[in-house]
Amino acid sequence: MRRGAGPPRVLLVTHYFPPEVGAPQARLSETARAWAAAGLDVTVLTGMPNHPTGVVPTSYRGALRRFEHTDGYRVVRTWLYATPNEGVLRKTLSHLSFMVTSVLLGGRPAGPVDVVVVSSPTFFALGSAWVLARLRRARLVVEIRDLWPAIFVQLGLITNRRVIAVLEKLELAAYRAADAVVTVTEGFREDIIRRGIPAEKVHVIPNGVDLDRFRPDEPASAEVRAQLGAGPADTLVLYVGAHGISQGLASVADAAALLAEETPSIRFAFVGEGADKRRLTEHIRRLGLTNTTLAPAVPRSDVAALVASADICLVPLRDVPLFETFIPSKMFELLAAGRPLIGSVRGEAARILTDAGAVVVPPEDPEALACAVLELATDPDRNEAMGLAARDYVERYFDRSALADRYRRLLLQVLAGQPQEEQPHHGQPPHHGQPTSNRQEGGQQLPDGLWPEHELPAPASACQPSAQGQLRDGTQPVPRPRQPGPEDPRTVARHMGRRGSDR
Repeated sequence: MRRGAGPPRVLLVTHYFPPEVGAPQARLSETARAWAAAGLDVTVLTGMPNHPTGVVPTSYRGALRRFEHTDGYRVVRTWLYATPNEGVLRKTLSHLSFMVTSVLLGGRPAGPVDVVVVSSPTFFALGSAWVLARLRRARLVVEIRDLWPAIFVQLGLITNRRVIAVLEKLELAAYRAADAVVTVTEGFREDIIRRGIPAEKVHVIPNGVDLDRFRPDEPASAEVRAQLGAGPADTLVLYVGAHGISQGLASVADAAALLAEETPSIRFAFVGEGADKRRLTEHIRRLGLTNTTLAPAVPRSDVAALVASADICLVPLRDVPLFETFIPSKMFELLAAGRPLIGSVRGEAARILTDAGAVVVPPEDPEALACAVLELATDPDRNEAMGLAARDYVERYFDRSALADRYRRLLLQVLAGQPQEEQPHHGQPPHHGQPTSNRQEGGQQLPDGLWPEHELPAPASACQPSAQGQLRDGTQPVPRPRQPGPEDPRTVARHMGRRGSDR
């Protein structure tokens, strides 16, 4: 039972938080705002902002602690060892430093707590949250947004078996110590249950989107397009987000190389920072690309205008088996903005994008991606239909305010010590998800998975699928334009030989 009167007191522990820009920062800040608006007493315990550049803003430098109030909740910040998002040793030291200072410098100012919610990554924040929950005799909810250390093992970053075994034991210990575990995909949930954690303890509350921030009616900016190297008549293909080892952005550059000679009006832009940006920059230089622009990260307040100025948006991932359980959170923002979207993904993300009417191609397949870009560039009618279907889909399934309220109800169950009700699992809608809103069409609610006929992109074929064929779940990777455009893919594709990635 919760102790004391007044609203439930929630301490949210996270290494990443605004003004930093990124998926966890958006999820956690918007969730904290929704919880506070719903009457919870919310405190966020985090470090000084520095991700991904490792540069602490001037207003935070030299401070051991900093206190803020925003959107109805408190923020307690503690010093940490700031470092760029590159290099395993330095990043580990940064994570360890926050694990220590969050307890020693942030524990007392955080005040009385009823439930501690910790978001991972980073892995080490789990340790500080466990200590704080014990010291405060509070409930502990562990949120898992990435499977650590599994992701590093599959990417080849950790190979020492003893280190892997120790990290896996610590990971399972955190799950067992928690009163509830929250994941963002069905695949994560299944993995955790398979490893011995009771199913009733593990819940899926996926990432979503602030529907008011990303809207189809956001005007495009000629100035933004010009800054990204695109003129009014060009097709601007945008990747915005982390430039990390998980995204496989070199293969996107390879797709740009395949299109550079025959279709110079198709321009590619990479906007963001991360551990792999230096390698991507060198890769583009070696390819000699003139149809590609690299730009630094922008404030979150500018992302909506950036997306609205693009003609096609990309969501790529590496071709790694573990990533079949991943759902990049940026894709919900792109769908909400009503932009034509190509996902170079498999598994859960591919199913969601297919259901939303987007284009799916195999990951790290430059030829398939180039072909898909050509097809969207030549069929504006199809692009408009894709945008309508995409917006409707995220309104129905991925409204972040509704998902935050579901999260809040779970916290109340944990605090009351009640048996936790089975949470609707949204990782793979509409196959077994429940809507977050009752979308209507013609006065009747649409059944799961059905969209009005005018919204459905019509399949046809011009480019041949890549040599990799269909996705593992049987989805045809490349939808086809209804009619040839000014740059007919059937003409251009003949010039697109398979090329190595020069990596």
